[in-house]
Amino acid sequence: MSDILEAIILGIVQGLTEFLPVSSSGHLEIFKFLLGTDSVGESSLLTTVMLHFATALATIFVFRSDILKILKGVFDSKDTHQKQFIVYIMISMVPAVFVGLYFEEIIESLFNENLLLVGLSLLFTAFLLWISERLSSTSKNINLKNSFLIGIGQAIAILPGVSRSGATIACSLLLGIEKEQAARFSFLMVVPLIFGKVAKDLLSGDMVAATPDWIYLILGFIAAFFSGAWACTTMIKIVKSSRLYWFSLYCLIIGIATILISVINQ
Repeated sequence: MSDILEAIILGIVQGLTEFLPVSSSGHLEIFKFLLGTDSVGESSLLTTVMLHFATALATIFVFRSDILKILKGVFDSKDTHQKQFIVYIMISMVPAVFVGLYFEEIIESLFNENLLLVGLSLLFTAFLLWISERLSSTSKNINLKNSFLIGIGQAIAILPGVSRSGATIACSLLLGIEKEQAARFSFLMVVPLIFGKVAKDLLSGDMVAATPDWIYLILGFIAAFFSGAWACTTMIKIVKSSRLYWFSLYCLIIGIATILISVINQ
């Protein structure tokens, strides 16, 4: 496969699966196995950074009006709602930051085409999505307690195969949070984490030895940005219309298939 086509495919996969509840990390591990490439992994950290940066920018683009309101609220002494929202975002980051800082080596060891783990994690995602769809009462608002609990869901989603958006949205719905608010919070809460991870990776200097060419990076970035923007917008509509069960079925099928491939290739 040509590098150009590979970059576009990996960018689209990252963009779609970052927002659709099917696990971007799990699908990238699967595609690495199917394509026979390590382009997205520790051997080419800059590629990973660029793809995640693209999806972060896609989130900012989709929620640009919301983010502008939040920023204005910071400087408006009367706007307590936006200040509260920022606090909730910060609280939601705590579990993932803790896991990332103290279990980094263990986490990195999991991202090595561990298809059995990916398959089992996809089944877990399928269960989360399925059980969240069984609930009918979703009218509560975000508060200090449930923002932390949603953050725990985001920390669990560090595992390859557990969907970050799926875990956080499912946790929100299980806590009874209103659907559109659940989707909005799920997507906005990850932006600071992505930028923090991008900054950490850029400052680490570990990516210098395996830097791909700039055409490869740019094509992957563009593909991830536009597919991510589309997926983010679409996901909000899906959550509001209660159609997560289709993704539950998809994760179930892909999870079983991934486990079978893992067993066959042992």
